[in-house]
Amino acid sequence: MANTSPKSITVPDGFTLHTENTSHILLPSNNEAFLNPVQEFNRDLSVAAIRVWSEDLNKTKEERWRQARERRLMKEEKPPATDRKRRKVEESVVQDAASVPPDVDANAEDTVEAISDPAARAKEAEYRPHKVIILEALSATGLRSIRYAKEIPLVRFVIANDLSPSATAAMTRNVELNGLGSTATDGGGPGTEATGFKGKVRVNEGDARMLMYSHSPERNRVDVVDLDPYGTAAPFIDAAVQCITDGGLLCVTCTDLSVLATNNYPEKCYSNYGGASIKAEYCHEAALRLVLHTISTSAARYGRYIQPLLSLSIDFYVRLFVRVQTAPIEVKKVASQTSVYYVCSGCQSFYEQPLGRVTERINDRGNPTVLFKTHVGPPVPEKCPECDSSLHIGGPMWNGQIHDPQFVGQILEHLEGNEDKYGTSTRMKGMLTVAKEELRVPFYFTPSRVAGFFHCTCPSLNEITSALLHAGHQVSRSHASPGSLKTTATRQVLHDVYRSWVKKHPVKMEKIPPNSPAYVLLQKEPSFEVNFNSHPLTVTQSSKVKLVRYQQNPTPNWGPAVKAESGIKRKRHDKDE
Repeated sequence: MANTSPKSITVPDGFTLHTENTSHILLPSNNEAFLNPVQEFNRDLSVAAIRVWSEDLNKTKEERWRQARERRLMKEEKPPATDRKRRKVEESVVQDAASVPPDVDANAEDTVEAISDPAARAKEAEYRPHKVIILEALSATGLRSIRYAKEIPLVRFVIANDLSPSATAAMTRNVELNGLGSTATDGGGPGTEATGFKGKVRVNEGDARMLMYSHSPERNRVDVVDLDPYGTAAPFIDAAVQCITDGGLLCVTCTDLSVLATNNYPEKCYSNYGGASIKAEYCHEAALRLVLHTISTSAARYGRYIQPLLSLSIDFYVRLFVRVQTAPIEVKKVASQTSVYYVCSGCQSFYEQPLGRVTERINDRGNPTVLFKTHVGPPVPEKCPECDSSLHIGGPMWNGQIHDPQFVGQILEHLEGNEDKYGTSTRMKGMLTVAKEELRVPFYFTPSRVAGFFHCTCPSLNEITSALLHAGHQVSRSHASPGSLKTTATRQVLHDVYRSWVKKHPVKMEKIPPNSPAYVLLQKEPSFEVNFNSHPLTVTQSSKVKLVRYQQNPTPNWGPAVKAESGIKRKRHDKDE
């Protein structure tokens, strides 16, 4: 791999040099390949997440390899009584070695040879790390793929794909600029013949779905798939969940928050994600859950299920990291992990309606039997029980956890010793700390927004948190909105806290119209005594960290930029003129 520095790079006319961390790319002035500088946070986060995931994967593989090797050695050391038994033991050793799948035993290729060759046997005693294959389906400039190849140690190679000929030309140019092209081979290995390319980053021009479907056979699957389109990732999810190896990682970005996080285009949201969006302050978390629902149902069609590792709502997009695994028994739980939500149009209270439920029953022999049934519903009448406003339906969407605290903690540990390797490390640390502490309950609230429903002064964050903690409920921050909170308390309990607050800080009832949502909320009495005194658990780790959730604007117009214009479209446009 060549070492390049900005000073040693000659920039041709019509190009500008863009440097991000250790990678350099040439950006043409004619917008033939799209790059948004603010997405550096997305790329930094992705590098850290894939690196931590690959290291964790290797720990699991090494442990399984050692267990398989110990079993094999025990069989070899056991003295056979007769020649027939000796041959039987040798055959079983060979079968045992051959039966260990490649995704479990990275050294399985040399196991049979090691039985008869002492030199190979000594070599077998060392575990060879499993290097992952990454497929970036929509690569554009190739910057993300280049960073993966240079910054993630356990990468065999990266397949960088794009449909646009001008984009693939830009990718090829940038890959060679960083010394990752045909001269940087990885020594072959599984998947080399399938791609037909050499080098650490292998550029492919073609339809992303066709490329992923070509990797869907079990022996040709890739370890990581990254979907980062301009807009929705929905058309690519079906192919993506099929081409990932068992236990592999799926990384998804969706920038169409005007569809996912508003109620402006419910028909478009349903056609893309199979669910209706929510018009409420927690719409950005609902957007995450809609995308997770799409991935979950797409994977379930092929006997696979998902484990969300990290799901974040960032600026103008959502970014999700999901582990995909195969287990038919887990697929049966998908209905119980899916819910429809009734959302009040007045006070934004929400009521969950799961599509299914899982029950466990002990049979006559004393063994547990798992039963899958539909859920009883609906949970509410036609009007909201709190403010008597109308209810709107949102979903179906994912109702389970959206983060794996252990995985997020591993990324934070990695970040502690590598802050200088990420340009947005401060923001990463802040957002990941909040995500790690988030409660597993759906949706959040902001104290000021709830105070607006009551037309009262807003209690401080410490006061509202202390009141809920004194009442025996858990409270955490939410990464999706500054100043937001999550709690295990119901909306009725939360409203009772505000009713008690109103008693100490009265509102002018004459200014509140009768039969309005605020009037109905204030007519009810709190059901318990509320304590607003400071609670010792109000200070959490996330409140100690200086949270940096939004980057400084790198350019005057840093949001979603104009989509890159492919060479084919440009030629047609010039011809029309």
